[in-house]
Amino acid sequence: MKNTLHLVWILLLLVACSKNQTDQLPDANLTAQQYNDLSYGSDPSQKMDVYLPAGRSTDSTRMIVMVHGGAWTLGDKADFNAYVAILKQRLPKYAIANINYRLASTTSNHFPSQEEDMKAVMQFLQQHADAYHISKKFVLLGASAGAHMALLQAYKYPTPVVLAVVDFFGPSDLVDMYNSMAPGSMNQFAMQLLLNGTPATNAAAYAQSSPINFITTQSPPTIILHGEADSLVNISQSVSLKNKLLTFGVITQMVSYPGVGHEIWPDPIMHDAFDKVEMFIRQNVH
Repeated sequence: MKNTLHLVWILLLLVACSKNQTDQLPDANLTAQQYNDLSYGSDPSQKMDVYLPAGRSTDSTRMIVMVHGGAWTLGDKADFNAYVAILKQRLPKYAIANINYRLASTTSNHFPSQEEDMKAVMQFLQQHADAYHISKKFVLLGASAGAHMALLQAYKYPTPVVLAVVDFFGPSDLVDMYNSMAPGSMNQFAMQLLLNGTPATNAAAYAQSSPINFITTQSPPTIILHGEADSLVNISQSVSLKNKLLTFGVITQMVSYPGVGHEIWPDPIMHDAFDKVEMFIRQNVH
């Protein structure tokens, strides 16, 4: 009788293991799905478009979260629609979330509203990962202010797990960025509005909003792309970020483009940039 019970337990264990392994395999019956303007919060701005590939699985299907730029005050997820199509073509096994977030104005949504929205997106996607049949591990991709938000989320918060960051010319050290601007300029004024003061009057806000301050040996691999003629976010922001990442032994690649500023880059350069992004993700995301 004792041997019989032991055999039954072994069989049950084998069945359970087999079921778990089967659950993790890509499901050929799952078709591609798209959700437009999916709400992740109660504010009308807290919406995103979600693209799920066919044959996805909770074990292997990573999600790329895309964050548009616009100095935290402008822009829309539609700005990234063309790049969604590029990523779907280049990385067809990935799910994608293209997000909107609350935009700062002179009277509302000052930072850290955007940081909080980024956290809310990640929590929503993590909570719905099983329903979407995707993993709970992510890649973050942002441009300018969106890159700043992606970097801050990836370095400052240990969960959900971020496997890599793609940083298109994002600010990394807001104190240095403010101090390098022309005194009394509109750019300085905009940062004062965003962060409710200057680095002298609200040092904590600048420190807590600077991704470079949260780099550790556990920070995810990061690829940085920046134009050398960028007059809005100086390339020194990316050089400092790269150097600090390397100091902590984080896998890092920086790509700079001579003569390119802080704008939508021309097609040959964007094509090269996405070549490098695709290769970086394939090499470092597992």
